[in-house]
Amino acid sequence: MKKNVKKALFYALMILVCLIMISPVYILAKVSFSAKAEVLTQHPTLLLHNPTLEHWSNVFRAGNLWEPLKRSLLVSTGTTLLAMLIVVPASYVVSRMSKKMRYVFILSLFFTRMIPSVAIALPISVTFIKMNLTDTVQGLILANMISQIPFMAWILVSSFSGIPVTLDEAAAIDGAGKFQIISLVILPVAMQGIAVAAMYVWLNAWNEFTYAMYLSTNSKTLPLMIYYYVSRGSVFERAAYSTILAIPVILLTFVLQRYLKPDYLGGSVKG
Repeated sequence: MKKNVKKALFYALMILVCLIMISPVYILAKVSFSAKAEVLTQHPTLLLHNPTLEHWSNVFRAGNLWEPLKRSLLVSTGTTLLAMLIVVPASYVVSRMSKKMRYVFILSLFFTRMIPSVAIALPISVTFIKMNLTDTVQGLILANMISQIPFMAWILVSSFSGIPVTLDEAAAIDGAGKFQIISLVILPVAMQGIAVAAMYVWLNAWNEFTYAMYLSTNSKTLPLMIYYYVSRGSVFERAAYSTILAIPVILLTFVLQRYLKPDYLGGSVKG
């Protein structure tokens, strides 16, 4: 009985935590679908009573959605793919170094993460102006790489370090070359860590605001459009834009969910 009570309390606590985490997203979506009279009142309710598509229709009719949405998708996806192309092989090499060298490398990554983006955004924007990279997707991708490469490397070095070296040696004994060991043996085993790193890098690039503010004058990303509505627009259109911003995040998390399993290394060196 005592064990069942503890288990019930644990699940109740988890449900409460989930509700607290989901509540801001729910309120945001509710406002975007609510009539003005339902929100602009002294005691607004938590439930949605009279749903309306008026605010979403205003957002679509304004014509300021598709270009920022396309730009944000290109920047976040391009940043993730380019970071994976660079960081995945580099992290594998670092993971096979001695523990002392790995420690120095990871420590250096922490130091780079201590520098705030706003401290280097201005000199980066000056350099990119000289290179004609302002108001371009390529410029935003390169700027995002500055902060996302250390972040992804920090995750992947730990992931590759958790894969036993005996797995490399067993594949080499079976006649596999170095490229075959990495592509056919190591990467499938490390897919969980790669999926987690890619997801976080994509989310960071998707929500990135500082570099987009400094490097965009005419073309805006979706976070910049939301900032515009926060400072000038209606609270209802602002909620609709914010809800649209959250939809790709939910979809990406759902797609990558199948890779987030705790037993990827189970049985990898058996037999």
